[in-house]
Amino acid sequence: MARIAGVEMPKGKRVEIALTYIYGIGRSSAQKILEKAGIDFNKKMDDLTDEELTRVREIIDREYKVEGDLRREVSANIKRLIDIGCYRGMRHVRGLPVRGQRTRTNARTRKGPRGSVLGKKKKK
Repeated sequence: MARIAGVEMPKGKRVEIALTYIYGIGRSSAQKILEKAGIDFNKKMDDLTDEELTRVREIIDREYKVEGDLRREVSANIKRLIDIGCYRGMRHVRGLPVRGQRTRTNARTRKGPRGSVLGKKKKK
């Protein structure tokens, strides 16, 4: 099994899709990498030669920030926002949407599951 940037690549998948298993590489980045390496998008991971894998590894190492480095940078950016006490930092601390979405309804991904409302009784 091939390892690129410390991630095990799935065997039976197309190279374009398999590269997206690396944190920081999406479909468009994967396509650009394969274009530079001169590899067909539809080729399966099993069919890649060692030389092709090496080319892909080198391109990713040279031009992209992925996995641990990228996660570290993102968390450092969030920590910086929290430390300076800006609005976006406070939203991160409170676990609310950061980019201006409404919170009266929705926002369940950030807020978590609904809590039950206590002390609410129907009038007779």
